[in-house]
Amino acid sequence: MRRTRLGDALLDERVTDGPSLSLAYLYPDLMNLYADRGNVTCLQRRCAWRGIELRVTTVAWGDSLDEPQDMYVIGGGQDRQQRAASDGLRHRHADCIGRDVADGAAMLAVCGGYQLMGRSYRDADGTVMDGLGIFDMETVHPGADVARCIGNIACRWQGAHLIGFENHGGRTFLGAGASPLAEVVKGFGNNGRDGGEGAVAGTAVGTYLHGSLLPKNPHLADHLLTMALRRVAPEYSLAPLDDDVEWRAHRAALGIAGVSERR
Repeated sequence: MRRTRLGDALLDERVTDGPSLSLAYLYPDLMNLYADRGNVTCLQRRCAWRGIELRVTTVAWGDSLDEPQDMYVIGGGQDRQQRAASDGLRHRHADCIGRDVADGAAMLAVCGGYQLMGRSYRDADGTVMDGLGIFDMETVHPGADVARCIGNIACRWQGAHLIGFENHGGRTFLGAGASPLAEVVKGFGNNGRDGGEGAVAGTAVGTYLHGSLLPKNPHLADHLLTMALRRVAPEYSLAPLDDDVEWRAHRAALGIAGVSERR
């Protein structure tokens, strides 16, 4: 599989003979902490290297979103930005997001965006932000005087590891309608108590892992793409890529977190 790492130059070499996907990148003007934007770039690159067209629509706070989407990505933000995002999501985009995810669209929601995809988030000041209810969960911030969940985090996921960086005050508790994405090996995860990290509900994935997450977790990136492709091309299989650089970054990050992994 031919690939180049010369920035946008690789787009000149791609052959879009594969299926076509659409992705809505939600509120990058508000929700883009710790390089979360890199998750979209990673998905674009992994599609381009395989000849898959990925059409990205950037959805700012006041934008409309009427066309069905195959994927959604939202990053993290501070409480002030989350309040604005909560209002915009509920009043402008809840219907289309809920419709598409119920129809099999893949979602990656990170940190603050993850919290807003639950039923509600109560911030450190006691303000309650209603979420979209994509995940059966609630998040509560115990207060500004309580230590944050912060640091490098490693988790077990599908026989391998996920690696990232977490920095959140909110504690998330899942209901019966959601399952943890992964099992914490090092770090805090959802709440620092039950050993769970993130949430899965159908084709929606939520997580506290920043960093950005997908470039150093290529197996998760391809998992999201596979779920999205089932919606538009169920017989299509992702071609393998030479992910040596990605796995080296993955193992280096695991080492920083104090966890070893052999591949």
